[in-house]
Amino acid sequence: MMIKLPKNLVDKPWGRYDLPTNMGGQGRQIGEIWFDDIQLPLPLLVKWLFTSEKLSVQVHPNDAQAMSRGLKSGKEECWVITQAEPNAVLGIGTQQNLNDEELRQAAISGDIEHLMDWKPVKAGDWFYIPAGTIHAIGAGVTLVEIQQNSDITYRLYDYGRPRELHLDDGVSVSVAKPYDDPRHGQLPIGDGLVQLLSSPHFTLYYGNETAINILAEDKPIWLIPIHGQADLSGMDVGIGEVAYGTKNGKWSCDDGCVFLAAYI
Repeated sequence: MMIKLPKNLVDKPWGRYDLPTNMGGQGRQIGEIWFDDIQLPLPLLVKWLFTSEKLSVQVHPNDAQAMSRGLKSGKEECWVITQAEPNAVLGIGTQQNLNDEELRQAAISGDIEHLMDWKPVKAGDWFYIPAGTIHAIGAGVTLVEIQQNSDITYRLYDYGRPRELHLDDGVSVSVAKPYDDPRHGQLPIGDGLVQLLSSPHFTLYYGNETAINILAEDKPIWLIPIHGQADLSGMDVGIGEVAYGTKNGKWSCDDGCVFLAAYI
């Protein structure tokens, strides 16, 4: 059985006022929409993000590092860009290898902003962000984030904003080097269901209306439309909604519908 996950709109000073009407939040500066169910502790969390400014330079721990701190899990994530303004960028990794002391001093001085690898992005780009990867999301980006359901973030640099930094924890879990993970690319063009990535934490697929009815029926799925609308055995799910559960019955999409599907 499939359900629509409750959504929580989160106001952020770096958010935007121009969300599509069907996503809600009119009159508010929304930075994130979280899709989660507190009654159902799920291993994955899906978010939409909307940026008008650069987000902080940050890093997440892996499972072992998080558990050593008494936390339930680390945080690895995947970003799928759905819209990007001209000159929009994502910071993923550093331009060169940095040791712990070099990273700490760069964070204190602000040089880390210039040592980041700022990658130009456009709609359809996607990147898997392993734990330890130093990263930042630039302004003018709309993306879907699929992640381990953990809210642990260590902030290394925040452009002088008056927010707490976490240099000791952040430096200790960082792998400050150029991004070299092969799990990234551009969403494919054409019909069918394509596996984008597999990780120890989740597997992510991309598909269109020709493929939605062949998704697996034997395990829970997070179904995330990014264009158009899907009919899941009588339950309509569109952009700004996320369905979760086990596939039952016949599914279909309207023409032009494309979606992401995540499994653990």
